[in-house]
Amino acid sequence: MKIQVDTIQPKEAALSIQDTEIYLINSIRRIMLSELPKLAINNIVIYDNTSALFDEIIGHRIGLIPIPTDLSLLNFKEECTCKGVGCPSCTVRYTMSKEGEGRVSSGDLQPSEESWKITEDKIPIVDLYNDQRLILEVEAVLGRGCDHAKWIPVISPGYRFIPTITFDEKKKKDVEEFIEELPDGLVTIKKNTLELHNIHQLPILESYLNKEHIDFIHVELDDSHVQFHFETDGSLDADEALKQSLQIFEGKLTDFSKQMKKLK
Repeated sequence: MKIQVDTIQPKEAALSIQDTEIYLINSIRRIMLSELPKLAINNIVIYDNTSALFDEIIGHRIGLIPIPTDLSLLNFKEECTCKGVGCPSCTVRYTMSKEGEGRVSSGDLQPSEESWKITEDKIPIVDLYNDQRLILEVEAVLGRGCDHAKWIPVISPGYRFIPTITFDEKKKKDVEEFIEELPDGLVTIKKNTLELHNIHQLPILESYLNKEHIDFIHVELDDSHVQFHFETDGSLDADEALKQSLQIFEGKLTDFSKQMKKLK
C-alpha cells in the first residue's frame, strides 16, 4: 500500500492511496461515522427561556454544537472511575445567561475551564427581543455516532477512484480543440494523457465528453487507486480524527484475530 497526503488542514484532509482494497478504505470511513468518539452536549437544564423557541428546539440546536475534544484527557462516562456520576475526567460543563435583544450564539456557552472554550463560536441558537432571556446549564460527554448523529465528528467521508484519461496521439489536434471548450484550468495535456487539476471535477469533464460525443478520449477508473477525503466539524483536527480511526480499526482487527483463535 502506498499513501500520499494530498492535503491536510485543521478541518479537512485528502489522501491518495494505491495498491489497496476498497473494503479497507470503506472500513475506515464507517469507523469515522460510527465509532470515532467526540464530545457532545447530552444533558441540558433550562432555568429560564422566554425566547420565541420551545425548550426542545433550543436543546436540539445546542446538542449539535461542535465541542473541542481532547481524547487524551477524557473517559466515557460509563467507564469512568466516578461510575457515571460525572467528574472532570468524563464530563465538561457549560453555562449560559443571556438577556436583552441580540443573537445567542454557541460562543455564549461559558465552560467551567477555559481549555474547553467553544471554538466554533458563531453558530446561531436563537434571537432574543426586548427583555427576553435564556438561562441554562449543560453537560457534554463522550459518545459515538452509532449512538446519535450529534457524536459524529466527520462530514462526508468518502473516496473517489483516481482516473486515467488517455487519447490517441493521432487525434492530439482534436483533443486540443476540445480542451479549448472546457473551463479554464480543468485539465492539462501530458503526452497522450489528460491530467485533471482536481479529481472532484471529473464529472464536469465527463459531462462535456458526453455532450460532444467524444470517442477519442477514454476515462478509466482504477479501483486499487483512490483518493480518500473527509472534513471535520471542528471538534477534532483532521489528522487526529484519522489517527484515532486507524487505532480503532487496528484494535478491532486485533480483537477479531483473538476471537478467531478461540474457535480453533
